[in-house]
Amino acid sequence: FPDEGVEFLERAAARQRLRTRAIVLCLLLVVQFFIGMVTNLYVTIPAHHPGANAHNYFTGAASSVGWAISGGAVWLAMHAALGLLLALGSLEFIVAAARSRNATWIWSSIAGAAFIIGAGFNGASFLVFGKDYSSLIMAGLFGLSLSSYVLGIFRDGRQTWAYAQATTGQ
Repeated sequence: FPDEGVEFLERAAARQRLRTRAIVLCLLLVVQFFIGMVTNLYVTIPAHHPGANAHNYFTGAASSVGWAISGGAVWLAMHAALGLLLALGSLEFIVAAARSRNATWIWSSIAGAAFIIGAGFNGASFLVFGKDYSSLIMAGLFGLSLSSYVLGIFRDGRQTWAYAQATTGQ
């Protein structure tokens, strides 16, 4: 049964890559939170900018986020750009998790991405309408997305440890 050993090593390597992706997303989320706090404290978003107070949320959001990245203050531009990259990275993580067929990573990646995307929509809502509760919801969803990935890392580590214990007979 030499193929079983190769298959086990391939699955272990795939799980390690997923853990690494989750750790990178966690670190980027922490950076994003820090940039968001600096933006919140030191950047004043003008009441009138492209997309502000739009009647259509989606066109207003697209205009506001585009303005934030290309014409907003540096901290706001970094916050918006990193938010978009996090959304794309979280979607890529779902694809990688689905390919692995690992339930822990599938659920963790879906939850994390949903919370990141939700945070992004609330960030765009803050730009469009300027309501503080949108910023609060964005921060809460950050915490939930971070928690999703941390729980995935924890659960995957426990599963790996349990498998190692079972195969070594301890």
